[in-house]
Amino acid sequence: MADNLPSEFDVIVIGTGLPESIIAAACSRSGQRVLHVDSRSYYGGNWASFSFSGLLSWLKEHQENTDIVNECPAWQEKILENEEAIALSRTDKTIQHVEVFCYASQDLHEDVEEAGALQKNHASVTSVNCTEAADSACLPIEDESLRTTSCEIPAEQTPSSDPDRALEVNDVQVTGEKENHCDDNTCVPSTAEKETSENVPVAEDTAEQPKKNRITYSQIIKEGRRFNIDLVSKLLYSRGLLIDLLIKSNVSRYAEFKNITRILAFREGRVKQVPCSRADVFNSKQLTMVEKRMLMKFLTFCMEYEEHPDEYKAYEEIKFSEYLKTQKLTPNLQYFVLHSMAMTSETGSSTIDGLKATKNFLQCLGRYGNTPFLFPLYGQGELPQCFCRMCAVFGGIYCLRHSVQCLVVDKESGKCKAIIDQYGQRIISKHFLVEDSYLSENTCSHVQYRQISRAVLITDRSVLKTDSDQQISILTVPAEEPGTFAVRVIELCSSTMTCMKGSYLVHLTCTSSKTAREDLEPVVQKLFTPYTETEIENEEIEKPRLLWGLYFNMRDSSDVSRNSYNDLPSNVYVCSGPDCALGNDNAVKQAEALFQQICPNEDFCPPPPNPEDIILDGDNLQPEASESSALPEANSETPKESSNLKNPEEPSK
Repeated sequence: MADNLPSEFDVIVIGTGLPESIIAAACSRSGQRVLHVDSRSYYGGNWASFSFSGLLSWLKEHQENTDIVNECPAWQEKILENEEAIALSRTDKTIQHVEVFCYASQDLHEDVEEAGALQKNHASVTSVNCTEAADSACLPIEDESLRTTSCEIPAEQTPSSDPDRALEVNDVQVTGEKENHCDDNTCVPSTAEKETSENVPVAEDTAEQPKKNRITYSQIIKEGRRFNIDLVSKLLYSRGLLIDLLIKSNVSRYAEFKNITRILAFREGRVKQVPCSRADVFNSKQLTMVEKRMLMKFLTFCMEYEEHPDEYKAYEEIKFSEYLKTQKLTPNLQYFVLHSMAMTSETGSSTIDGLKATKNFLQCLGRYGNTPFLFPLYGQGELPQCFCRMCAVFGGIYCLRHSVQCLVVDKESGKCKAIIDQYGQRIISKHFLVEDSYLSENTCSHVQYRQISRAVLITDRSVLKTDSDQQISILTVPAEEPGTFAVRVIELCSSTMTCMKGSYLVHLTCTSSKTAREDLEPVVQKLFTPYTETEIENEEIEKPRLLWGLYFNMRDSSDVSRNSYNDLPSNVYVCSGPDCALGNDNAVKQAEALFQQICPNEDFCPPPPNPEDIILDGDNLQPEASESSALPEANSETPKESSNLKNPEEPSK
């Protein structure tokens, strides 16, 4: 039982976001006794993914802004005279300015199988309406509605110590049969997906869509478990730190990935595809032959720019956009390089930073596909859970819905010595890691946070229609006004297991200058048109139809200095929430830096040992029969429908 935990650990981690989960896995792997707790009822914190009904539950929770669990009233009495307490926050204040919009028609003749439908309103359903809708939904906050996954690992999921074991990347073209089955993946299927396939009857598409491209809100509710909606929208660079860590630690076997199939650009009011590889460049019909030669020459230079300092030294002090104008590139090519390869703005980076970003983009091409990026099946929320599984394999203990009342600090030494949990139990530890959102206002009174503007949209088709309806795209829309920021758009199709068939899930992200709606709505209006009844019959409509939308602001604590927090003991470490960057490098760097402070002489997430190599005390004991080994027997079989790619060799220089 969670109220009967061991009284002492080496490391206590509070919060199950990506950095905390990586650190917990690394500490457990190095032999530390780890307790990993979260007051929420789901893994991931602000890195989580939800089914549609789970997202409505999350919205209701943040609208009410109530405590997740009851507070132990007598915890103050457990503080001794030579101790003092640092109280932790009882509410999550990282999400603000939540606004929900529903444009899809509500078919009143159909019975909605899942509660939670918003009333039809072509104007806006503001945050107040959202609260009312969530109240009327009466959605139970249960594990199945929130897509949580247990950290208990079946025998066939044991990590392998094969150094060549790498990521599993699927082809983007997925048949309907494969899309409806989760058991062909090497990852542990999410709870919601299991329930979908076993317990929730799904009607045939022809019955659900009497008219072409018509998706009702009732249908979204019925197919709600097909959605896996990320709170934070990111991609993985194929040569980024997180990919390297997944391969090194063999955590990659718990997840499955897809290539991003297209890099898009928004120029002159139209969405265009950006040629990335050599083949794309020479096959492109958008570029003239002269432009193709110009682009290839410049990209070749970017790959080797450090070897030719004379060609850029004179431009180091100017912006990358100004430098591009000196390189005999047409305005079209300058735009592609600046916004779709370097992924920066006219005023966003220096020449060196732009060249470095472009080189990183090019180096990631071709490792696993035709673009530099990968996306995890079932959403970004799978990644923290993967590292939680690794931690659990090596003995880490997990408790969701388990809040911590305070940190107990010894006055004499000035170090934290224990926590007191919701049951009043005192648990001793040497090191404590706390996610920023758990710190109280008193602790954070001098902290200046940035904000991230987020939007999540459900649409009926892609922003750039092609022969295939299974495209995964990233698009950067540049800022138009001073003081605003470029907006990153990631469009996911149903083969990513994040949305229902016939729909697209679109994520918009930028650094906040105002509220999320004020920052992102202009871009939404450029790319999409709201669904209306009169447009159902109009099959030639140019823009995709917007069926449902959510706007919210999320706290960005990634650049907060430790010195900004008030009176934190030296053995209390703070992990930040998600940042606004496209990749996950900040989370990995942060996790490794904190791990080195806790275990300075240990390797960071080394591969787990092969079960056959584990030496046990008894001569006749088999590895799979021993509980002390903490490793079940590995399964060397690979599912037939999965594409198991080995770690690509580094190119010779």
